[in-house]
Amino acid sequence: MPMTRWSSSRPLLVADMTSFFGFSSQPLSPTDETAFLADPSCGGFASFEGWVRDENEGQRVNRLDYEAYVELAVSEGEKITAEAQRRFGVRQVRCIHRIGELAIGDLAVWVGVAAPHRAEAFAACRYVIDEIKHRLPIWKKEYYASGDSGWVNCERCAQPPEQHHEHHHHKHSDNPNHSGDTQGQSGASDYSRQMRLPEVGAKGQAKLRSSRVLVVGAGGLGVPVLCYLAGAGIGTLGLIDHDELEASNLHRQTLYAIGDVGKPKALLAAKHLRSLNPEVDVRPHVAKADRSTINDLIDDYDIVVDCADNFATTYAVHDAARAKGKAIILASLYQYEGQLQVIQANQLGSCLRCVWQHATPDGITGTCQTAGVLGPVVGVLASLQALETIKLLLDLPGRLIDEVLLVDLVSLEMRRLKALRHPTCEPTCTRLPTAPADAAQATELSFASLLEASQAGFCLVDIREPSEVADYACPVKSLVIPMGRLLQNPDALPQEQKVLLLCARGARSKGTVQALRERGLSHVWSLLGGLDAYR
Repeated sequence: MPMTRWSSSRPLLVADMTSFFGFSSQPLSPTDETAFLADPSCGGFASFEGWVRDENEGQRVNRLDYEAYVELAVSEGEKITAEAQRRFGVRQVRCIHRIGELAIGDLAVWVGVAAPHRAEAFAACRYVIDEIKHRLPIWKKEYYASGDSGWVNCERCAQPPEQHHEHHHHKHSDNPNHSGDTQGQSGASDYSRQMRLPEVGAKGQAKLRSSRVLVVGAGGLGVPVLCYLAGAGIGTLGLIDHDELEASNLHRQTLYAIGDVGKPKALLAAKHLRSLNPEVDVRPHVAKADRSTINDLIDDYDIVVDCADNFATTYAVHDAARAKGKAIILASLYQYEGQLQVIQANQLGSCLRCVWQHATPDGITGTCQTAGVLGPVVGVLASLQALETIKLLLDLPGRLIDEVLLVDLVSLEMRRLKALRHPTCEPTCTRLPTAPADAAQATELSFASLLEASQAGFCLVDIREPSEVADYACPVKSLVIPMGRLLQNPDALPQEQKVLLLCARGARSKGTVQALRERGLSHVWSLLGGLDAYR
């Protein structure tokens, strides 16, 4: 095994280096390593030394072989030392790990930190060794006195909680400026069950740890996606949501509690995810997900998981991610049915607009609020989103490629339909449609009262369902034409009179107006805020 970024014998000046991680195939010298951290501005110094011991779980050990996925480990190791420097404000951080054959008593890993004060040095040193143990793809082969041998993953997270495979003993110094032992097994995330899968293993877990995923929406779809990705050990999880929790959310958004009602979902989710897995860097954003906010965030992430509950947001997220070359995992549902699509923007495959060029106006199809939904239905679609995200990150087989997955949770049937790329669609999605010519024309109107609207010459048309009308009837004269019937037969509207469509909150009526105007009906408007605003 070649050595990687191994140090020279010359101590480095402060200006030469602030953080460093490397491997060595040669014996380590604590004295030499300490010299690299010499800094007259630092009053605190802490180090950790991990040594090879001669026993493991009752078996005598004669020697060890260390091996690493060097390129990935160095990249992640350098991130760790840089993180320690930023988090704790220390001046110098250095970590060297042995690879190759080691004898009993050999120094296997050395960490040193120089800081203005000892408390920061202690904390940074402990952070580095803990993160090294959790995140780096390093293995050791144990040679036992019995003649047996076996490879052991050195990541603490790979071991079941009841087992202890640590072969290092920690040397303590009487000097109060030196740190020794790190935290024990308790509190460390355990990924051992998924790492037993041959397609995951230590290398796959390291990939997940270095991955960055942005989840749009912390609601019905977003909650299971966030929980599964955090549990899997995704290194950085961003989430954006502007809504506050409502009691009606809880039957399907089980991350939250009744006492959380009224609080921002993004902050609530971040708090619970950090409790679930403190190793994940959770980054909440309390903001509406639109083209502007997504553009500001998307560069920091590898994959975008769209868990929005409306078409406008889905298309804005898709277009921004597509233009930036980011992969997107999309899901949507209606009552007992759902669909899933994976879009890899850097591939010459299909995108969302290849299948559905224009966004369906919000309100045309029922939402969870208007059409109803069972929590497990949302959970199944969200679980599939999380699964496809992990499959994409680990390059696992069976991924959705140029396909749409249709799921029927009543019949328990799934169908994979081909989604071919449109001939004019480019990887940067140049096929984005322009706005309709009448898009600038107002589609919503407001009045002092419903009576004023009627007196202004509008024919009021209530497009709610009969059950909604029975619960609360429009207080002024109106026609009742349910939305579905109206879209099937627009001729049912008066042709020589201005028409004002009414629904509960204005979303369905606005979407219906947009759909009717695309068919050439320019004399229809939507009541801003719906009937609820006039009750």
